[in-house]
Amino acid sequence: MSGEINNSDIKIDIVELSSKIDRLADNVEVVKERCEEMATSLGSVKKAVYDPDQGLYARLRELEQWKESTSKVIWVITTSIIGLATATVWHTFFNN
Repeated sequence: MSGEINNSDIKIDIVELSSKIDRLADNVEVVKERCEEMATSLGSVKKAVYDPDQGLYARLRELEQWKESTSKVIWVITTSIIGLATATVWHTFFNN
């Protein structure tokens, strides 16, 4: 009888196998849900970076434009101050 496989052993093996398949299916379902969550999160990150109105690149572009315009204003103010200082020195020393 040791070489024979009886029906109760086969039924026990089938039940164990079925239980393992169920656990595997549950784990696959959990992985699928996590993948969907990651896809949603990745979509949010993509929107935060590439959105043309509010995204990271849009904000960076605004900062670069602000920097350029501020730089121009600073050069105009600096040039004006140097011109006023030069005119004041000229009038002080040469118009007396």
